[in-house]
Amino acid sequence: MDYTKILEWLKKNLNEERYRHTLATAECAKELAAKYGLNEEKAYLAGLLHDCAKCFDNNKLLDIIHKNLHVEECEMLNCKTLHAPVSAYIAEKEFNIIDKEILSAIRWHTLGKTDMNTFEKIVFLADKIEPETRDKEYSKKIKKILEEAQGLDKALLECYKETIKSLVKRNLKICILTIDIYNKLQDILQN
Repeated sequence: MDYTKILEWLKKNLNEERYRHTLATAECAKELAAKYGLNEEKAYLAGLLHDCAKCFDNNKLLDIIHKNLHVEECEMLNCKTLHAPVSAYIAEKEFNIIDKEILSAIRWHTLGKTDMNTFEKIVFLADKIEPETRDKEYSKKIKKILEEAQGLDKALLECYKETIKSLVKRNLKICILTIDIYNKLQDILQN
């Protein structure tokens, strides 16, 4: 894969901090892929493109969604998550990414889904724990959890706990999918 076109496009369409976050997420996804025996290049590419639509304004995101995508109503409760399905769309249309696993990991990196596979989980986590722009103590905490038995699911559960607390603290609506994922992870880890 020649990353030159992607990097140039990202530099034009992301602000500096988001660009730094994107590069760090790609590296973190690659590291997690190596840890879990997954394709490192695919993980890097998913990390690189996961936020490619993040700096689009809400009107542009909504326009792309309404014209081209199926997005559930509950996903539309918070404008901060709209970029995920649009980023997957851009990855496919602008960069000809056809790998369904990459597209799905990009698509679900914000909300997640109840049946995430390991690849989707690592891209989701890489976005939350990359060390460049994310809280370093939190990143260390999650990385430590990853070393435990069932660490991947425990780390995800910890991320969902923090997300739910943050949404409540900011008096924002919570997508029912977030609650479903939280409950499913609780069930998995209690068995």
